[in-house]
Amino acid sequence: MRKVINCLTEDNPVINKKLRKVSVDEGLKIAEELLNILSERKDGIGLAANQVGYDAAVAVVNVKEPLILINPVIKEQWDEVPYYEGCLSYPSLYLNIKRPKGVVVKYQNVDGDLIHATFEELAARVFQHEMDHMQGQNFTEYVSNFMLKSARKKQKKLLKKGKQDGRVY
Repeated sequence: MRKVINCLTEDNPVINKKLRKVSVDEGLKIAEELLNILSERKDGIGLAANQVGYDAAVAVVNVKEPLILINPVIKEQWDEVPYYEGCLSYPSLYLNIKRPKGVVVKYQNVDGDLIHATFEELAARVFQHEMDHMQGQNFTEYVSNFMLKSARKKQKKLLKKGKQDGRVY
């Protein structure tokens, strides 16, 4: 059995680095690896290149179907709504984040075509979360210090429990 790939965690400086634009060929190679990692892990619905050590503006989102995003940009957004988020680079940390409910985006697809698309609800949230990674930001920046401290206490308990029973929460 192959070992499941772990994502870089918050203490790794690559997580906080704004990623560089890449060619479609380079982006496609990285995206294929990202999709394989998500498929093997089975515990995420989005992954950005820097979460596994690449300096490349590439991410994958797998809400309804796998979507490869190369050099994406958010063009428009609307209607903020709160929702709990987690992150593969922040194991067992869950935060109630306000984000726009919908976004209009631009990105290159696997053929190099420039795609304009609208995402709403969960797909919009995941897209924005991965965009944050590509901009060198993370979801902890959207909550107060008090809320983050409270969530960290819960995270610590979940991680301890996971070590005891061999599960990730």
